[in-house]
Amino acid sequence: MAEILLNNRRWLKPLIFVGLLLIALVGGCSLVKVERIDAGNVGIKVNLAGTSRGVDDITYTTGWVFYSPLSTAVYEFPVYTQHKEYEEFEVQSKDGSGFGVAPSLNYFIQSDKVDDIFRQYRRPLADIENGFLKTAVYEAYRVATNRYTADSLISNRGSYEALVKKNLIGQLQAMGFTVQQITTKLEPPASLKAAIDAKNTAVQTGLQTENRIRQAEAQARINVAEAEGQAKAIRIAADAQAYANEKQQQSLTPLLVQMRWIEAWEKGGSSVPAYTSGGGGSQFLLQLPTITPAPKQ
Repeated sequence: MAEILLNNRRWLKPLIFVGLLLIALVGGCSLVKVERIDAGNVGIKVNLAGTSRGVDDITYTTGWVFYSPLSTAVYEFPVYTQHKEYEEFEVQSKDGSGFGVAPSLNYFIQSDKVDDIFRQYRRPLADIENGFLKTAVYEAYRVATNRYTADSLISNRGSYEALVKKNLIGQLQAMGFTVQQITTKLEPPASLKAAIDAKNTAVQTGLQTENRIRQAEAQARINVAEAEGQAKAIRIAADAQAYANEKQQQSLTPLLVQMRWIEAWEKGGSSVPAYTSGGGGSQFLLQLPTITPAPKQ
């Protein structure tokens, strides 16, 4: 029995040593932590204890960061372009019309202002986007929308969004947020939308009517041109015929008439004239009937 107890004591010491070693390793891991700050991000070291509690003066850029989680926390902020889309909210125009806006924002955090941003808000970037940034975006739209009437807002979307961006830059630039682009899905009130649709329909109908009128005028000009062309062709043909008749009349000289008479005389037949008269430059041809002699009895 004593031998068994002795053997157990021999195994007990190594087990205790291994246990203590594991405890030391776990404790060491809890006392020292390693975190990698990815490229395009800035790491912020925050002291959780001591007289220097708060954001440390050291701003880590990229690489590995060693710290004790018992006394220090490290937050990672991206400094490349972020895209944030907000759900639709309503703002009022100058004449009291309610517009629904659903903005999309492209921005980035200035790397030298990351510690100031965290010192002021003490939140990760996602919480800042849904808190402070959302409020700033809403205020920029509220102020800009209130400067337009409903009709002018619809007609001046470009200048409206430029004013929103200007207002937003005025709020955020000095605080470390650089606004690159903002776009707006603008939804007018139902009554205004119906009026706009009716106006667009009327404009389209008017354009269609004008197109039909222009087509009819063009077709009328085509018809007139075709009629004028046909009339001109008829006149040309008539003039040509008249000219031909005139030339033919001029060609019927007395000499030509006599030649035709001689040709017909030589051929004989019923067309041969039996009597001629006239003189002094003019001739008169008389076709006499042919007398057949009576038969002898």
